[in-house]
Amino acid sequence: MTWLLVVGLALFVMAMLLFVLKIPRGAREAVASALLLGIAGYVTQGSPSLAGAPTQGREQAPADAAAMVEARGKVTNSGIPTLNRWVVTSDAFARNGNYADAAEVLRIAVNEDPASSEAWLAMANALVGHADGLLTPGALYAYRRAIETDPDAPGPPFFLGLAYAQEGRFVEARKLWADLLLNAPDSAQWRGPLFEQLQRLDAVIATQKRQALQGKAPVRPAVVP
Repeated sequence: MTWLLVVGLALFVMAMLLFVLKIPRGAREAVASALLLGIAGYVTQGSPSLAGAPTQGREQAPADAAAMVEARGKVTNSGIPTLNRWVVTSDAFARNGNYADAAEVLRIAVNEDPASSEAWLAMANALVGHADGLLTPGALYAYRRAIETDPDAPGPPFFLGLAYAQEGRFVEARKLWADLLLNAPDSAQWRGPLFEQLQRLDAVIATQKRQALQGKAPVRPAVVP
């Protein structure tokens, strides 16, 4: 009976994506693959006939992925959650670390609406996640398109600065964040966290300068989204 419920739920989700969100043909394979993987994982690892045995939770990589998605929703001047159906779908993939599928959905989004800064930013973050934190040429292009399509949006320069900082390009990261903070509205909720990030970055840059004079190895910062 449990297996029928699992399969039925998967079919219901697929129907909602096809007929409500109207996912085009180009994204159907990625969505179907994700659903099939979920069913396969349950078939191979699920034991519905056994009694529950809760264990202590362990931190996993998807937690960081989900944090990045949540952070993107906070570094914004709009308090309204995204209404872009492609971004919503891609976020579901990105939260679970399925960056390739997320980027594929967002490729369709930017082809449909090249002026969507939100979609370009989500794509850039997905590409960085897929590259294990590296700022690839494709991700850099997506960040720059996000900035070009909406120069007033705080998200693109913030996350591009974050990508720079993770690669050790602190001067470039600082310039982006300092300019962003200078123009940040006083009421922006992300202003305080950005100020703290900038302080951490300044401390690291100062430490690196001292170490360079002393001939020591540079220190890398613990930058958080």
